[in-house]
Amino acid sequence: MSLAAMALDTLVDQAGRLDGVRGAELRPGDRLVVDTRNSSYSICALGEGRYWVWGGWFDRQGVSPATVAINGCTWGGSAIKTDMVAARGLHLEFSNRVVTSRIRDFRLIRFETPHPARAGG
Repeated sequence: MSLAAMALDTLVDQAGRLDGVRGAELRPGDRLVVDTRNSSYSICALGEGRYWVWGGWFDRQGVSPATVAINGCTWGGSAIKTDMVAARGLHLEFSNRVVTSRIRDFRLIRFETPHPARAGG
């Protein structure tokens, strides 16, 4: 087996065991706080694959909050897991081609809609 085939087998094996959040799991209003080696990002799901993003590169460029899509997560090269929004040990890639440093941790904060019986007081 070639070195490239072994590396691909390793990525496929790791992909099945990732500790992360998939885009399909997020509902509009859900927030994700992603801490990378160099920055922290706050991501709010808007629906239809779009997100508001604050922090890190976006703050440094003065464009927060930016509306972007998320391409997925990479292992630091060109292989990308497109269904993944955040996973420990990987790099987050936004649709504007910004790639974060390695993700150290993330926190998912679910948006809770008010219960109709409680909304009126």
